[in-house]
Amino acid sequence: MKIAPTSSFTDMDDEALMACLAAKEPNALWVVHQRYHSILKSIIISVIHDETEADDVLQEVFIQIWTNAANYSVEKGKAAGWLITLARRRAIDRLRQRHSYQMATERLEKASKPSNAYEIESAQHDIENHDIRNYLNSLLQTLPVAQKEVVVLAHLHGMSQRQIAAAISLPLGTVKTRLELGMRKLCHIAGGMQHKVM
Repeated sequence: MKIAPTSSFTDMDDEALMACLAAKEPNALWVVHQRYHSILKSIIISVIHDETEADDVLQEVFIQIWTNAANYSVEKGKAAGWLITLARRRAIDRLRQRHSYQMATERLEKASKPSNAYEIESAQHDIENHDIRNYLNSLLQTLPVAQKEVVVLAHLHGMSQRQIAAAISLPLGTVKTRLELGMRKLCHIAGGMQHKVM
């Protein structure tokens, strides 16, 4: 059951209310809330620019007021200034938390995002391991440099034949020929390795 504040609390000045709050008098908190919730919420919104989130922060502020009322000192200034400072600090903390969360999320997405076509295919087939990468690299080392270059650009970096031609300043026909020869040789070598294993 909610206790309505008596006139003795509603007639108190802010400093007297803070003394009652320090003594854990709930009626004092009710009066402070009535007096300052609009002002404190407007301060919070001016910092975080989100009305829904501001309600959550405002609730945290009043919990902090209730918990830390004993830390208020009349000698350090008016109660209103102390309340406003709490609200502004809590809003800034929430803003920092939001930015930290966004940055952490972006870093996680970037770290988990495959960087090239080979890694995408590897992730899809769940074969991304050290042995397989070594095997593919050993196959690539058997190619002539010119063929290896276009195969790597096409299949490890996901570039189209036209993009490769523009990137390394070669005619499109030359790129197609080198890519075809390189892939044919890789298939031949890989097939030979499989027969040896069997």
